[in-house]
Amino acid sequence: MRRYETIIIMDPDLPAEKQEPVLKKVEETIAQQGGYLAFIDAWGTRKLAYAIKKKERGNYIRFDFCGTGAVVNEMERLFRIDDSILKYMTVLLDKKADIEKIKEEVAARASQTAAAKEEAAPSEIVTPPEQPEPSATPIAEPGISEAEKIPTENEEEHK
Repeated sequence: MRRYETIIIMDPDLPAEKQEPVLKKVEETIAQQGGYLAFIDAWGTRKLAYAIKKKERGNYIRFDFCGTGAVVNEMERLFRIDDSILKYMTVLLDKKADIEKIKEEVAARASQTAAAKEEAAPSEIVTPPEQPEPSATPIAEPGISEAEKIPTENEEEHK
């Protein structure tokens, strides 16, 4: 089997409940064709380099999977039919992918993600430190150096 990566740009105006069927259809297509979906990576909404179908932004989603050319053909056929997909691109990552190694990689990534979520979850409520009171030192005026500054009457008396 070969390892592929497909990136799609979806319409950013679609609600999440309308995006889910597209993702499910891709998962089903890969499974029906005898492929293996390693993971789906949602990058979120980003600005496009140029307008596509009068849209300035797009929702990027990346699929990492293993399969044959038939899987890629079927996925791209689905993308052409679906109006919510603005653009898509499939890239061959590896001609002879080792499925077992990829499954280990996915498991390791899942455990790292779980560990990061545990670490990020606060065990107790932390109050922010108190802010120091502002100092009474004068702030220099921007763009005027001390040499250019015209002395005031009080400053002339102290000299």
